[in-house]
Amino acid sequence: MTASNRPLSDRTPHKGCPGTAPKAERASSRFALRRLVPVGVLIAGLVLAYCLGTTDFLSFKTLHIHRDELEGLVAQNPVLSVAVFMLIYIVVVALSLPAGSILTIVGGFLFGVTAGTFYVVTAATLGALIVYLAARYAFYDYMRAKAGNAIRKMQDGFAEDALSYLMVLRLVPLFPFWLVNLVPALLGVKIRAFLLGTLIGIIPGTFVYVSIGDGLGALFDQGKTPDFGIIFEPRILTPIIGLAILALIPVAYKKYRKHKAESQTS
Repeated sequence: MTASNRPLSDRTPHKGCPGTAPKAERASSRFALRRLVPVGVLIAGLVLAYCLGTTDFLSFKTLHIHRDELEGLVAQNPVLSVAVFMLIYIVVVALSLPAGSILTIVGGFLFGVTAGTFYVVTAATLGALIVYLAARYAFYDYMRAKAGNAIRKMQDGFAEDALSYLMVLRLVPLFPFWLVNLVPALLGVKIRAFLLGTLIGIIPGTFVYVSIGDGLGALFDQGKTPDFGIIFEPRILTPIIGLAILALIPVAYKKYRKHKAESQTS
């Protein structure tokens, strides 16, 4: 039987021939590239923001110059002002721009302590969620597939007590906000724990900066600007660390019970 007369099922293309890759493999490759689109959009937005000088615009100098205009806008269009402020805050957090602290103070300046805290916490949580979802969609499956046993145990351990760990990471400002948005996504933290840990964990620090913003007008009148380092002063940081320790109590208790159970069975 000649090659042309063989059944189609018997004809196997040469492995080296172009265009003979399995359809499933090509589809998987396209899907993998599609997963990178959200992260690519955020990175492109970050680059564009720097090219446009957005970080220079989001400054106390700009706020001081346009102080009267902003206060007038808030008085005349309160709903629109809140919507624009929250949208800007969400974009800043989603793009991981280093302007969150300034915007938090601006929130207190424009809307007062109570309302400002609510708007900032809500917007910051939504912005963090965007980063979390983009990173999880793009990288989690790959990280999980490539991770060794040690990394998987760390992932499982973090995910088991994710809410407590996230509360600590959000309460104590040891790591950049953007980094704490990424790591839980790569470690497989569930979205509910991420949202609760972020929402609750950022309230104390937000309250401190919003309170500074509430008195920002007086500082401007004196020719001064706020000190971001106030969060590290003992009178401010000590109670925040206390809250972080409280957040770790469930983790410590769970480990104690597990150790006790293992001791009894051995």
